[in-house]
Amino acid sequence: MPTTYDVRIHKTDVYKGSRTTTHWVRWSVAGAPKKEPFKEKRLAESFRSDLVGAARKGEAFDVSTGLPVSMSRAGVQISCYELACRYVDLKWPRSAAMTRKTTAEALTAALPHLFKSTRGKPDARLIRTALRRWAFNTVSRQGEDMPADIRAALAWVERNTRPATDLANAAVVRTVLDGITLRLDGREGSPVVVTRRRKIFTAMLEFATEIDATTANPWPAMKWTPPRTASGGIDRRKVANPVQVRTLLDGVHDQGRTGPRMVAFYACLYYAAMRPEEAVGIILPRNLVLPATDDEWGKFVLEVAEPHAGKHWTDSGENRDTRQLKQRALGETREVPCPPPLTAILRSHVGEFGLGPGGRLFVGERNKRELPILTINRIWRQARAAVFTPEVVASPLAETPYDLRHAAVSTWLNAGISPTQVAEWAGQSAEVLWRNYAKCLDGGEAELKRRIEAAYCV
Repeated sequence: MPTTYDVRIHKTDVYKGSRTTTHWVRWSVAGAPKKEPFKEKRLAESFRSDLVGAARKGEAFDVSTGLPVSMSRAGVQISCYELACRYVDLKWPRSAAMTRKTTAEALTAALPHLFKSTRGKPDARLIRTALRRWAFNTVSRQGEDMPADIRAALAWVERNTRPATDLANAAVVRTVLDGITLRLDGREGSPVVVTRRRKIFTAMLEFATEIDATTANPWPAMKWTPPRTASGGIDRRKVANPVQVRTLLDGVHDQGRTGPRMVAFYACLYYAAMRPEEAVGIILPRNLVLPATDDEWGKFVLEVAEPHAGKHWTDSGENRDTRQLKQRALGETREVPCPPPLTAILRSHVGEFGLGPGGRLFVGERNKRELPILTINRIWRQARAAVFTPEVVASPLAETPYDLRHAAVSTWLNAGISPTQVAEWAGQSAEVLWRNYAKCLDGGEAELKRRIEAAYCV
């Protein structure tokens, strides 16, 4: 690696185009001109100050790259786009389908903030599709059926993405972190989504230093403030009471031919606090001891979850991935009681609709392999619109089927069931239970108000 001390750092040029402004940091090494584009002034100033600092310290510059030796130590010269693809490929074989999907979504949000030029840039929506669906999907990227427009968009991305060595610059990393906090419409994103994106991006930074693609990971020393999060816990406005849930289940039953076969599914989420991906995988009699009469208690023995990720992300090519239960080891089961109201609903369901292939309790009307997620969400939306007033429909009350699980846990806690037992039935730790549901407990507000009134009358 030939080096030199013959370095001249020039004034930054500012080019104001019709759509964007570019700040060009210019310098020369051994008489050879060098320049680097930046979309933001502060990034350009940070990069130039790094060059000036290295020159003042008497550091040698690499003739080929034009960078100080300390900034040229990366042994693998790749772009941030290639780095992201390598990171995806590393994680792919051992990742669940939903993890693969969320990783692709996070990197798709991050990479556009690492573009070094916008000249000839394809449509932003096309780029997002190309990255999420093809580039950050190992199987799709390595396949031979990639559309021509997708291939052209990815070729542009590869040419116009910063080198991975730039990730050693804290200002560059900060720009990405700030960018992933925003939604496409410019509003702040959900704290949960932002946190997930940040974890995936910073994990990629660690991978970059591991493979020697960048000289350092600035993240551990950075003082970056994430978006302010809520105080935590479930929003009480989402939690339906027993009367509201029964009204909703009646509304589900009235939704055409499909509605009646969906009542039992939603009832499992409410009466047994199941996650939707747990309920869809129930097989009789393997996972359910169903009593002979409606007024008896039954028992679920849950052993798998089948989250919907989409066929592009699963190894099987099916829409659902078969995984172990959440927060459980592979092969570990969880027992959940089946109360008499749910027993009656399930017995009626089996008597009217029978079982699907292999004893599946819930399948679609036409799709006998699974219960489609589109059906789950569509029938629920229709039932809410049918039984609630427009004002309530616009509120968060029982907004999604998952909110039935929240209603179940809240009902159990307010009934005086031991939190430890509730946590076991719900499949989560007691710590998570208290953090999420403390605000949903009925603290006897009416009695407290009565006591205050009595105190004023003394």
